Amino acid sequence: MSKIGIEIKDLRLSFASTVALSISNIILDAINPTIILGSNGAGKSLFLRLLHGLSKPDRGSIEFPEVYRSNYSQAMVFQRPVLLRRSALANVTFAMQARGISKVHAVRCAKIWMERAELGHLEGSPARRLSGGEQQRLSLVRALALEPKILFLDEPCAHLDPSATVKVEALVENAIHAGVKIIMVTHDAAQAKRLGEEIILMHKGEIIEQQNKTKFFSNDSSAAVRQFLAGTPLV
Repeated sequence: MSKIGIEIKDLRLSFASTVALSISNIILDAINPTIILGSNGAGKSLFLRLLHGLSKPDRGSIEFPEVYRSNYSQAMVFQRPVLLRRSALANVTFAMQARGISKVHAVRCAKIWMERAELGHLEGSPARRLSGGEQQRLSLVRALALEPKILFLDEPCAHLDPSATVKVEALVENAIHAGVKIIMVTHDAAQAKRLGEEIILMHKGEIIEQQNKTKFFSNDSSAAVRQFLAGTPLV
């Protein structure tokens, strides 16, 4: 068992004859938020799906510390919200009741979470009729209400305007302060700087940089990092 972090060993995934992901031996921080950066097609979302167990590698292993190993200790929010055809409140309570939580407690807890996310006035609204930002906050609330130890986020602000992004980031920051381990994919370097502590840079299915935030965004960063931050395509 890894006691110091999330151990990834010789991870490889191919589609037909094309190698989509190839990551040798790295250890992700077990506590501080990890942000995965990279251009489109870098393999960020695929890596996240492998970490959460939604996809299986051809070879290699991912070993979590004991506290993160249970399915109940993990949750994931996707780039595009996946919501049930029911009310906003029922989307949250359904997930909680599926975990064996009583309806009374689920409703009480869901209402508290929705108020925190500024969604309390939308409890009875059809979830799929909410705005994009409201849907994404609802997806986050549904995940956080399950009290995960680790939360995977796949570009949760990709299609949101600045105002909606601020509200989603506030929920993520609250989760971080509450002790939830965050592993988040984004293409936004400024967002990575705001939310991350450990920064990963991916390119063509490989991790080419792993640094703490201070080093990553400093003048001492690698040439590849400076290229990425400057908007120059990586070679």
